[in-house]
Amino acid sequence: MADTGEERDGVKLTNLDQELFDGADATKRDLVDYLDAVGERFVAVLADRPLSVIRLLRGQDQFMQKNLPKYTPEWVPRTEVWAEASHRKVTYGLCNDRRTLLWFGNQRAIEYHPGLMLAGDHHPTHLIMDLDPPEGGGFGAAVAAAKLVRQVLADIGMAGALKTSGSKGVHVFVPLDGKAPADEVAAATRAVAARAERLDPELATTAFIREDRHGKVFLDATRSGGATVVAAYSPRIRPGVRVSFPIAWDDADNVKPEDFTIRTVPGLLGDRDLWAEAMPSPQTLDRGLVEEGHTIPVARVQAMHEGKRRAKARREAE
Repeated sequence: MADTGEERDGVKLTNLDQELFDGADATKRDLVDYLDAVGERFVAVLADRPLSVIRLLRGQDQFMQKNLPKYTPEWVPRTEVWAEASHRKVTYGLCNDRRTLLWFGNQRAIEYHPGLMLAGDHHPTHLIMDLDPPEGGGFGAAVAAAKLVRQVLADIGMAGALKTSGSKGVHVFVPLDGKAPADEVAAATRAVAARAERLDPELATTAFIREDRHGKVFLDATRSGGATVVAAYSPRIRPGVRVSFPIAWDDADNVKPEDFTIRTVPGLLGDRDLWAEAMPSPQTLDRGLVEEGHTIPVARVQAMHEGKRRAKARREAE
């Protein structure tokens, strides 16, 4: 299909009439229009954070892009981050303005997963709990588990904001004062999950290995350090192009993920920034959480050792 020749903010937009993906019920133009409509509020949650995006090119499988491609315009802001796993520097984009957001949209970047720390800093700005309902489990179960997290936070004088993940679950974001290092925030996140599980072990679990969850909501405490989490207002590669959207705690039982799509969200937002409005003031990380969390094994490491143990047991049983 030929280029459209349309430009916005100096960004040449191409192939706007192409469908985004099967089941999207939306074109690339719909994506770009959405990004433009929520631009100022979306940029506010992306700005100055190393950005990973999930792109979906026509006729290809989706892929996560961290390193900016060589053809990226010079005016796109960027930052270099050392990747311990691959032992190399990764050049991430920083989506600090409308022009950059439109450029990403034209690259068919559908999902936006910013880092948890600002570029050049090593202090997470939020403690984040990711609540994932079981296969076939309803959204209501994830909301109920989020309320356990809310109770844990309230018991220590902390508070968080709630949003849909844009998929099946929800995220709780607890804004921090920027003084706690990543390892302490990670420990505190594990403690929040453990305390929420203790409040209702029939509903929620911290079991990292899927087969150990037994139909319960997974309290994922691994969104820390170098991890990413899909941003508020980000589209998702889901039917109807759902959006990760802020929901008030009091309204959480009355909504469902499919209520929020790139077609509905601009109207629901109007001129407001619901995520900024919902976010409590930055808080000091509770020391009791940190101390308890340091006694809880890191889930991925524990799961790796447990997987090896089970594999060995299976081999010996054969």
